[in-house]
Order: sequence, then structure tokens, then C-alpha cells
Amino acid sequence: MDTMPDRPYPFEDVQELFDRLTKQLESAARSWEMDVDNQSRLDLSTEQSGTSLDLADEGDALVVTVDVPGYDTDDLEIRLTGETLTITGERERTAEREDDDEIYLRRERRVASFSRHLRLPEPVDADGVHATVNNGVLTIHLPKLGGSGDVRTIEIDE
Repeated sequence: MDTMPDRPYPFEDVQELFDRLTKQLESAARSWEMDVDNQSRLDLSTEQSGTSLDLADEGDALVVTVDVPGYDTDDLEIRLTGETLTITGERERTAEREDDDEIYLRRERRVASFSRHLRLPEPVDADGVHATVNNGVLTIHLPKLGGSGDVRTIEIDE
């Protein structure tokens, strides 16, 4: 009787590929969970506002950049409470005129507001904080140092 020679497991290469893929997917999932964890640890906002925000560490200062297209400086409010930065904005669409004969075929511009609450990763010097708005981008410079528990409203430079 003719027997087949002993051969290694024919699917060994496929099994190795699946093992490597599983390890890579587990590693990617852990990395993604850490990113979500870090993001939620800093962002205290309870709802997604659609307003994009960046937090950068520039060595001696933290810099927060927020997209605020269509908002005037009077529409924005910035508060620093301890290590929590709160940025709110509210704008209304251009007032409607009753004597206006315009008929809108589509109307998407409406009252808009947002509120973002951001926990800063370290204390900042509340007296040195300043903010500017340029081309629809709000930039807040927060010099690092010690912080206080006082609530402080931050004026936007014009």
C-alpha cells in the first residue's frame, strides 16, 4: 500500500498570517481606545457641537484653536475656571425684514450656538491668557505656570 509522505500542516502559513493579523488588530484597537480615552479625559463637552477644536502644547504655553466662522467677537465668551476652559458662542442669522419680498427656495442658515468645555492638561497663568479671532479662527494662548481656582472671563483682542 502506498502511503503519502509526512507533510507539515498544509495551512501553517495561513494560520501564521491570521495570528499576525489578530495581533495587529488587537494593537490597533488598544491604540484607538487610548486615543478615545485621552480625548474624553480632556473634552468635558456633553454634546458634539460641530465646532472643531485643537489643543497644542507649545512648550511654555498651551494654545487652543477653535473654528468659529460667522461669529463676531461679541458672539463669543471664554471662561477659565481652574484648569477648565469653557468656550461658548451664539449667533443669530440676519434679522428677517417683514417688508422683504424675498422667497427662499432653501434656507439653512439659522441661529447657531456651541459650547465646549476643555480640561487643560496642566495649570496655566490666568493673568497671562489672551485670545484673538482672525478669519473665523479663535486662538487662545494660555501661558503655563500656576493656576488659581478663580473664575475668569477672557476678553478677545480686536
